[in-house]
Amino acid sequence: MEQTLGDDSIPASGSFDKSRVLNVKPLRCLVPVFPSAPNVSSFSTPQGAAPFVCASPSGPFPNGVAPFYPFFNLSDSQRPPEQHTTTPTSVPNQSAPPFVFNSSTISNAVPINSFRTPPPATGGRTQHTGVANGDTGSSKRVTRSRAQPQQQGSVAEEDGYSDNQNQSSEYFDMQTVTEEKSKAGRPKRKSQRRISGGQAQDMNVASSDADIDMLVDKIQTAFNDTFRQNEAERGSVEYVSTVYDLFRRRISQIEDAKEAVPGVTKRPDLRAATLFLNKGIRTNSKKRIGTVPGVEVGDIFFFRMELCLVGLHAPTMAGIDYLTVRNSSEEEPLAVSIVSSGGYEDYAEDAEVLIYSGQGGVNRRDKEMKDQKLERGNLALEKTTHRANEVRVIRGMKDLSTPTGKIYVYDGLYKVHESWVEKDGKSGCNVFKYKFVRLPGQPEAFRIWKSIEQWKGGATSRVGVILPDLTSGEEKLPVSLVNDVDDEKGPAHFTYTSSLKYSNPVNLTVPSSGCVCIGGCLPNNSNCPCVQKNGFLPYTSNGLIVSQKSLLLECGPSCHCAPNCRNRASQSGLKIHLEVFKTKDRGWGLRSWDPIRAGSFICEYAGQVIDPSKIDKFGVDIDDDYVFDATRISQPLGVLPGDSSEGLKIPFPLVISAKYTGNVARFMNHSCSPNVLWQPVSRENKNESDLHVAFYAIRHIPPMTELTYDYGIVSDEEAEQRKRKCLCGALKCKGYFYQ
Repeated sequence: MEQTLGDDSIPASGSFDKSRVLNVKPLRCLVPVFPSAPNVSSFSTPQGAAPFVCASPSGPFPNGVAPFYPFFNLSDSQRPPEQHTTTPTSVPNQSAPPFVFNSSTISNAVPINSFRTPPPATGGRTQHTGVANGDTGSSKRVTRSRAQPQQQGSVAEEDGYSDNQNQSSEYFDMQTVTEEKSKAGRPKRKSQRRISGGQAQDMNVASSDADIDMLVDKIQTAFNDTFRQNEAERGSVEYVSTVYDLFRRRISQIEDAKEAVPGVTKRPDLRAATLFLNKGIRTNSKKRIGTVPGVEVGDIFFFRMELCLVGLHAPTMAGIDYLTVRNSSEEEPLAVSIVSSGGYEDYAEDAEVLIYSGQGGVNRRDKEMKDQKLERGNLALEKTTHRANEVRVIRGMKDLSTPTGKIYVYDGLYKVHESWVEKDGKSGCNVFKYKFVRLPGQPEAFRIWKSIEQWKGGATSRVGVILPDLTSGEEKLPVSLVNDVDDEKGPAHFTYTSSLKYSNPVNLTVPSSGCVCIGGCLPNNSNCPCVQKNGFLPYTSNGLIVSQKSLLLECGPSCHCAPNCRNRASQSGLKIHLEVFKTKDRGWGLRSWDPIRAGSFICEYAGQVIDPSKIDKFGVDIDDDYVFDATRISQPLGVLPGDSSEGLKIPFPLVISAKYTGNVARFMNHSCSPNVLWQPVSRENKNESDLHVAFYAIRHIPPMTELTYDYGIVSDEEAEQRKRKCLCGALKCKGYFYQ
């Protein structure tokens, strides 16, 4: 693989700057899983056709990735040529059955979407009252030696991008060779003649790529100033994970706006991770046995690179991570973590026991099976069995939102109780097996996922369910009402609505017009008014918001694009199975049965818009527990350093009351360390305002984790009247919030 600093430049000996992201030209191109037509973006939808809203992998390697730890300068004993592949496995369908609403079963005396209970002593969302704050299919794991590059036919994984670990191995092997030659003063330029279609990738660095370089420098400065001295704390891990995914989405946004290059896969996940690791933006860089500081049981990850960045599992290819320790006069390998993601025939259905298969035994070229060898990762697990040290277990789960994606769940510490060799039923070759048993007393993680599967499949019922769907069919997915804490039968009466109600239309002073993108707005269409007004399309190809803005412009009623246009991400209703539940000390709260990916739309704040002319000097009625005031000052969360919220402003002071009419958003409690942010969204609707408040995930949110946001800051004159005691439980809780 060729690295270039320009069209003809070759770095002199000792001058190679590893902190720069270089343009990379692949030697070969794999057959794309989803071939795209030339000259289209990853969101490859021709105008007039129904959009295909996912990124289509079309080649093996990303643009701009340099070698980084742990893939260069490793001793031969530490280079694992045998990898766990990430072939998707089949799991029971987790999608909930559609809720069928029959209006004939509802009495005319009660509103169709109404939920009634007798008024409790402390009804409603208590936090708002001021009392309190509110892999089962079989598949094969394959191996390749360093002398045997990967063949065609890679598997597409995660976010629509190829995440085949052997492919990554080949890429980093080639980078290692180039790096070593550069260090020896013999940099070698490799031929481009094997690039698909004879087209070389454009070496001209766009200004947006230069912006990426400057942005990562700002992130490095922010990390060094705030977290470098405490990089093993929870706050550091959350910062690195959150900003990495934001940075990856920003790179994806920029690359989507460029013309596609046939045979070249866009891999913003690898490019972002390369920049982070080269700049030292990571935590827990030293391998260790046992727990990883700042990483909690149940944490979820959508890329193998994320595991590496937080120090949970270093190799992005091998399923077994190990270190070497000295035992008397010799050294021996000990396993520190494993990833079980379905590449081998593991038995992974039990929540407490995992039967894990060893590495190797498959020839990458001809698929010939052979006996596995007791070496590298297998040897490390064997030594671990005898020494009984703890091993971190990460389970790979099917990502139902991405056909070939995975979600990696940290399931805590296990010990290997026994190991054996058995004959593979198909090949007859010897395979190593290891029995992992989970240590007691840890928070539940994988068991929660299995329980939710059973709830959705109807195998078991959810304990404490008061109503299976408090929306009475108003939402596409049912929202259960659950109380497994006390005897309260539900919140005070309100009428459920999924939309925002304006008493009177609000006219805009500046006329506007919608787009004419029949097949959906494309990020590289400079003639699209939606692209022009936002600067970029605000969402990635799979609907993830890129950054927080003062006002985000979506397509609306006056646009000609289809309902599944990527610029309508907040308009398709609930896509996540939510439940309203009774908390122990913060009234009613909101959480999800499904894992929520960072940047995902969750819901909007529905209710009745209050006429701005009727708002008193304090802004809203202090006694209204369910008011959302978009005029409050809110600390930008999830915004990358250097981002600016200047420019577009909310066209009028939006205040929403959900006391009598509202949706699930009214149950979201405050937190000083929230996992959800709110974003004003304007939908194109000619001269009338169509302003909404949408909620998005700041970071990855595991199932059954409470959803919270920051209620914001009020003006000084009303601060004392609105200050309430905060019980969010965050490590850096301020002790109060504003009602």
